[in-house]
Amino acid sequence: MHEAKRTPLLLFVATLLAVSCRRAEPSAGEAVTLGENVGAGDLETSGFSINSTNMTNVGYGIAANVVASLLYGSNLVPIKRIETGDGMFFQWVYCASIWIASMVVDLILQSPKFYPFVMVGGAIWATGNIAAVPVVKAIGLGLGSVIWGSSSLLIGWASSRFGWFGSPDDVPRPILNYCGAGLCLLSGLLFFFVKADVALHPNSESIPLLLDRRSNSCSYGQSSSEFWMDVIGPRTRRFVGILLAVMSGLMYGSSFAPILYIKSHSSRGDSMFHGASDYDLDYIHAQCSGIFVASTVYFAIYCAAMNNRPRVYSRVILPGILSGLMWALATYCWFLASKYLSAVITFPIVRAGYGLVSALWGTLVFKEIKGLVNGLIFTLAFCVVLAGSLLTVLSKF
Repeated sequence: MHEAKRTPLLLFVATLLAVSCRRAEPSAGEAVTLGENVGAGDLETSGFSINSTNMTNVGYGIAANVVASLLYGSNLVPIKRIETGDGMFFQWVYCASIWIASMVVDLILQSPKFYPFVMVGGAIWATGNIAAVPVVKAIGLGLGSVIWGSSSLLIGWASSRFGWFGSPDDVPRPILNYCGAGLCLLSGLLFFFVKADVALHPNSESIPLLLDRRSNSCSYGQSSSEFWMDVIGPRTRRFVGILLAVMSGLMYGSSFAPILYIKSHSSRGDSMFHGASDYDLDYIHAQCSGIFVASTVYFAIYCAAMNNRPRVYSRVILPGILSGLMWALATYCWFLASKYLSAVITFPIVRAGYGLVSALWGTLVFKEIKGLVNGLIFTLAFCVVLAGSLLTVLSKF
């Protein structure tokens, strides 16, 4: 109930943030005029104006980071309340909602040029997202989020900082930046030692709609809703869940590589991406289109593998739509933050931030974390996250 009440407010704030930040950008003509109007006698006023603009940009970036962390950290909460089976149907509804939301925002942004190459990143993301439901069922929402967030942070931060797929991002204080990213990664390792108490199946709809019921009534009892995770032991389930979370995080973190590549080649005259937009939000619709296409292909393969009897749970449809909408708006907020603070700053903050939000959901609401030792480890990891995020922000100044 609390989630349902807060979500519309967060979505409204995210939309206002996107529009206001878009309008706050000065055009090229305005920038030239400003430069021409600043004379030798106006240096002090100009300096004050520049500092004021920088502080405004920082304010936008911090606000976007906060909203993105809240939405990212909460978008998979419905999985804990509703039976999703193997998660393939939820994944497809989730990705369809992401694509629809991006299409609406793309129209608001006046439909910038579409680059099919960006769809490759969306396909990579959708591949990693297949494991989202199994991870949450195996090791919990909080633990799963911080583990895939940490592995995603590692590859995403490194690719931005060292320019693996484009131009490297420079920061005034690189040592603080390295220390901040290291602490954010350390927080994920600390969360690794937290033991989660997770129920595989919530008290919800337990029989899928399209299950074959031609045989006797015993054929669609409790055993019919089982999938591979139901038949393995707790230790094996924990190991598999952690492994899937790490692999998903690596794919999440590398899914934006095509965008970085296009932006880094936009100024090269011999590149096919010459003249490409430098505004990050212009690429999100192509990214989400790749997500939807890949998820549809995976769902079609799944249906074929299930002999056209997929496990479809009707109660996941509306939560799946809501989750996808939250993810899409969180991504727009994150890209806005990267515009004003740079990706090397925002990547550790958002990844650690939404991992922290998910951990709070898992601990305070779903009681996944129990015991004094687990509580102490969680508190220590919480402090490390805050310290890492603070150092990363300070490295910008």
